[in-house]
Amino acid sequence: MHNGFLLLIGALVFVILGVLFIMSPGLFASGFFRNSEIVRIIGIVAVGFFGLCLGFAVKKLFDNKMGLIIDQNGITDHTNATSVGLIEWNDITGIETVQIASTKILMLLTDQPDKYIERGKNMLSKRALKANHKMYGSPLSITSNSLKIKYDDLEKLISSELKKRKK
Repeated sequence: MHNGFLLLIGALVFVILGVLFIMSPGLFASGFFRNSEIVRIIGIVAVGFFGLCLGFAVKKLFDNKMGLIIDQNGITDHTNATSVGLIEWNDITGIETVQIASTKILMLLTDQPDKYIERGKNMLSKRALKANHKMYGSPLSITSNSLKIKYDDLEKLISSELKKRKK
């Protein structure tokens, strides 16, 4: 809840700044950005990107779905925009940690990447899943940012559950 609220506030601030850049680029066209058209383009990009973030934050804030469910079937993931729902234990071959800046991401390695890429909710989501697979070796990622658990505890939990299932 706390991280979702921070994302909501941050995205809202950047959307407002983006709108100001679009509406009055001349006010911001000085110093580094001398050209008002560059300021306007930055505003359009900011509104587009942070508008999507804002939509995601609002959706997550009022979403009553459990972020992550671990049961006998597998891991049902609703932690991020590219979540694919149920990831079956049989499809998980291992886990790895990827760190991007200060954020740790748990990658669920799978021998069925195409199965999960196809589950992407839309074209943008499918592209993000493909990019994850290309860069990190798996389309499946879980962040603890939107969960009420620390990353290290999440990693231990999933690792122990995976070991139980692979016996």
